[in-house]
Amino acid sequence: MSWRTLLAAILLPIGAQAHDVPLTALQQQIDVAAPGTRIEVPPGRYRGELVVRRPVHLVGVGRPVFVAGGTRSVVLVTAPDVTIEGIDIDGEKRGDLAADASGILTAAPRTTIRDCSVRNTLFGVYLKEAPGSRVERCRIRGIKEKPAGEKGSGIHVWNTDRFALIGNDIADVRDGLYIQASPHGTIRGNRARDLRYGLHYMNSDDNTFEDNVFENGDAGTAIMYSRRLTFRRNRFVANRGFASVGLLLKSCDEVVAENNLIADNARGVFVEGSSAIRIRRNVIAQSDVALIVFASTSDTIVEGNSFVGNLSPLSLVGRRTDLIVRGNYWSDNDSPDLDGDGVTDASYQLTSLFDHFRGNLTAADLFSRSLSASALAAAERAFPVLQATPVADSAPLAHPPALPVPHTAGSRPRAASPLAMMAALLACAAGVRLLGTTSTALETREHLA
Repeated sequence: MSWRTLLAAILLPIGAQAHDVPLTALQQQIDVAAPGTRIEVPPGRYRGELVVRRPVHLVGVGRPVFVAGGTRSVVLVTAPDVTIEGIDIDGEKRGDLAADASGILTAAPRTTIRDCSVRNTLFGVYLKEAPGSRVERCRIRGIKEKPAGEKGSGIHVWNTDRFALIGNDIADVRDGLYIQASPHGTIRGNRARDLRYGLHYMNSDDNTFEDNVFENGDAGTAIMYSRRLTFRRNRFVANRGFASVGLLLKSCDEVVAENNLIADNARGVFVEGSSAIRIRRNVIAQSDVALIVFASTSDTIVEGNSFVGNLSPLSLVGRRTDLIVRGNYWSDNDSPDLDGDGVTDASYQLTSLFDHFRGNLTAADLFSRSLSASALAAAERAFPVLQATPVADSAPLAHPPALPVPHTAGSRPRAASPLAMMAALLACAAGVRLLGTTSTALETREHLA
């Protein structure tokens, strides 16, 4: 044990290991520390609100626990060049949302928060105008029973340039990662699950997302009003709420999404009001709609991807588009490759009767994974009776390409409810009737002609 640890143990009253001890002694130690001092905190439970006003290195020995002493942040950093590591924080489900109550809130440059655990707080870690800060290998758990509107984000980044979020694990918060007005960041190896948005993001340019997992969100991810972003080897999986999207881009420019796994989402990729988007070499699978693209989107290319088991390949919103789709694999493309060049002999039309029938009726989500929905899609391919979406892959791949996408164990199975089964039967009957009625109308029109 170092002399600093021994001194801290002397300053703390007897019984610190068994009962909550005020943070007063540690606060006094920090307030008189020279810049760069390493302060070791012994095991125990420490209660209060700690303000770090000196550039020190605060290290927990044996996982000490800091417990909320009020409704504000448990640890507030106001000095530059502070490091906090090895500390567990328990907010005891307290906090004032208007005061940004967090486990750790830093409002100073170059803060490093490493190997900490935060639980039962409104916000986990908050970087507030803290350029050059890092959050690494932290475990954050929010207040599970609170509704999303009454709690904060796991890691909240605001007006912070050149930040890094590395290897963090987040669950049961409002948004896993919330990033606003924060450019030049590196976001790598994080996992955000069981929440509203895995990633909520706006007005932040030149950021890179690699090897992250955004899973089981009520609304998936939302990236808005930003430029020059890269998404590489991420997993966007099992996002199936009312408005869930694996990867949503709204009013974004110069975005590259490559080598990602986008699977088991209500909507795979959503692009609106954006330009210079490159979606390439991803696996987009088991979604109700693989791609949703608005006519307000320009200069967007979808190439080299593998589309597997999606009910609908594309929902095009608007009648005009310059979307380029080429060289992708489509699992329901049954056109042969007679010359063996790896490309099927016919182009692949991106249309689906199921998507037309489904429209915007959320009740159709009840049977969106049913056999009847697949039957409707297959029927449309065999007997096209609706006007096709004016988008086609002119060189569809005959075989799925080998892509360096991350592996996943797969989403959790969903049991079919009686209501869903009934809806499926009704959908199947309606689909057959729709096909029959439309075919009869076409025959009548041809006869009159």
